[in-house]
Amino acid sequence: MFDDGTILALATSDAEDRLLSADEPLSGLQARCGGELPGMIAVPELLELVRKARLSRFRIARAINAQDGSDAISAWVECEPAQDGQGCTIRVRTWQTAQILPEDGEIAQQRRAVTDRHIAELSAYLDAGQRLLAVTAHSSELGEVAAAMASGIGQVWTDFLAPENVTHQQPLHWRLLDGTRVIVPGSQRSWRISLIPHMTPGFEPAGFELLLLSDEPAPEPVVVAEPSPKAPRRSLVGEDLAPVLKQPISRIIANAETIRTRLAGPLPDAYAEYAGEIASAGTLLLGLLEDMADLEVVESDSFTTSPDPIDLSEVARQAAGILGVRAREKNIFLDVPPPEWTLPARAEFRRVLQVLLNLIGNAIRYSPENSRIVIQLEHAGDRARIAVADQGPGLSDEDQPRVFDKFERLGRSGDGGSGLGLYISRSLARAMGGDLTVQSMPGYGARFILEVPADTEA
Repeated sequence: MFDDGTILALATSDAEDRLLSADEPLSGLQARCGGELPGMIAVPELLELVRKARLSRFRIARAINAQDGSDAISAWVECEPAQDGQGCTIRVRTWQTAQILPEDGEIAQQRRAVTDRHIAELSAYLDAGQRLLAVTAHSSELGEVAAAMASGIGQVWTDFLAPENVTHQQPLHWRLLDGTRVIVPGSQRSWRISLIPHMTPGFEPAGFELLLLSDEPAPEPVVVAEPSPKAPRRSLVGEDLAPVLKQPISRIIANAETIRTRLAGPLPDAYAEYAGEIASAGTLLLGLLEDMADLEVVESDSFTTSPDPIDLSEVARQAAGILGVRAREKNIFLDVPPPEWTLPARAEFRRVLQVLLNLIGNAIRYSPENSRIVIQLEHAGDRARIAVADQGPGLSDEDQPRVFDKFERLGRSGDGGSGLGLYISRSLARAMGGDLTVQSMPGYGARFILEVPADTEA
């Protein structure tokens, strides 16, 4: 048993990590965090502590942190699991409260701007007189108003987004318009404006960034009945689901990253970690969605590529540059062709880049830390080849042909892959008149070779 020191609060939980009973101040914090009594533990770090103690059947004691309104809570908590593993006894030994100091106004404004940029559905740039310079819509619902604004470059933005309940002559001072509600023609949702000034301290703003935001979800797309039956389409994800799902998933990722990086304000570590898990899961889901859309594209009977004269050496350097941060996180050195090397080929630039990003990304994922990935160029008659060689676990003779199969992951689990990347990459290579092959031995890494037609006229 734990020693019988001072106990500020006593609580009990069950086998499902629900808080069955709790003394103050823990019971009050449970309620203010949105939980009930009895009910699932609503304080993230306490829930994690209780779950670890219950599953391990060991007594655990440590400090937990939580946020209670404008106060930061720090408490020393001991969890003792029941002998039958059906719950825990929770003892709170210390409880300290400290007020979270308000942030500097400029820092708070910067945090708000980052958050608003993530969720804005339309953005525009204005000059010092709040006249339109450029506009971009990120939602199909705003296509009409964005087109009107684009055709009215040089006009005041309030000509297109009228502020609600404002009768004064426009434009008002920007500080009076920042945060105001506006009317968006053709939309039933409530909208507000965020104005971010571009200014030098001591001077008036030289221009503004205008963001259009709504706190209401976008309406479901209207399904229009077809007047006559059509032949079934092969596409489902690429044409139907991908455009609909990409935007909300991207917003989930952006909002979770905003929370994880504490751009929206102070946050206990556990909350930030949970937000990071949400962002990671969203990123994996978005990647799977994009893989499924690519799969439909490459399997379409009408799929073709548009070959152009390209330099494989330059594409390799671009792909390595994009993935350089991921490689450095594992202390993996990317050995890329030097700038003076060239390898002319005839292929579609973006498709070659897509294949190389997949090959280098896989090499980084499965290579050990402090290893080396070498990108090599080869010229063989009318063929141009680029190889990506790693120092990973390698592939057996049996696994080498299987690695290109659709949905094949060779028994791997938990790495977030869809098993489609190499299948799509080989399909793209063959569509460009080339191929994708592998050379490998178990324990000696793998060497994937992309082959495309050489540019014999270069």
